[in-house]
Amino acid sequence: MGYHRAGFDVTGVDIAPQPNYPFTFHQGDAVAFIRAHGHEYDLIHVSPPCQADCTLTAGTNQDRRHLHRSMLAVVRDALMATGRPWLIEQPMGQARMRRDLLLCGLMFDLKVFRHRQFELHGLTIPQPDHPTHHGHRVRGWRHGRFYEGDMVAVYGDGGGKGSITDWQTAMGIGWTDVRREIAEAIPPAYTQHIGQAIAHALLSHPQKEAA
Repeated sequence: MGYHRAGFDVTGVDIAPQPNYPFTFHQGDAVAFIRAHGHEYDLIHVSPPCQADCTLTAGTNQDRRHLHRSMLAVVRDALMATGRPWLIEQPMGQARMRRDLLLCGLMFDLKVFRHRQFELHGLTIPQPDHPTHHGHRVRGWRHGRFYEGDMVAVYGDGGGKGSITDWQTAMGIGWTDVRREIAEAIPPAYTQHIGQAIAHALLSHPQKEAA
C-alpha cells in the first residue's frame, strides 16, 4: 500500500492465496517469479519467511529451528540476477543480512514499534532519526500483570493485545480485518517512505535508474 501511495503500480506474489490483497496478485513461488519476471520491474521488495534466522528461533525456540529453512541466500541470488534495484525486509535479529535501513513506527507517529531492517541493493533510502522509546509502553499482560500503555502489540493472541480496530489503527492498515494478515504486515508508512525516495530518484535520473 505504501508503494501504491508513492505512485507505483504494485504486483504481489505469494505461495499462499491472499484474497484480501488489494493489488495485482500472482499465487506461486516468489523466487521462481523473480527469476522469470524480476527484470520487468523498477523495484523488487522481498520479505522472505523469517523463522529460520530470527532471534526467537535462535534463542527460545532452538528446538524448532530444524523445521524452518533460511531463504535469504536463494532470494538474494535470484534478486542479483535480475539486474534491478531491490530490498529485503526482515524483523530485527537477522544475522545473515545487512542492516542498511532501520524503520520503527515511532518514526512515523504510529502506535506500534514494529522494528524492521532492510538490506538495500542499488538504492539509497534516507534513514529517519530513531526517536527514543523512553516514555512509551506497550499495553498488555506481562508476567501476570496488566500494563497500560500508548503502544499496541500487533502479534500473538495473548490477553490485552488489542482489538482488530486497535491493530488496524496502530499499523495504518484498513484493507483487511484478518488478525493474521495484519500481524504479518509492515506499516504502509514504511514502504511509502521507501517508495517516495525511489520515485524521486527515478524521476531525477530515469536513464541511470533504468539501466
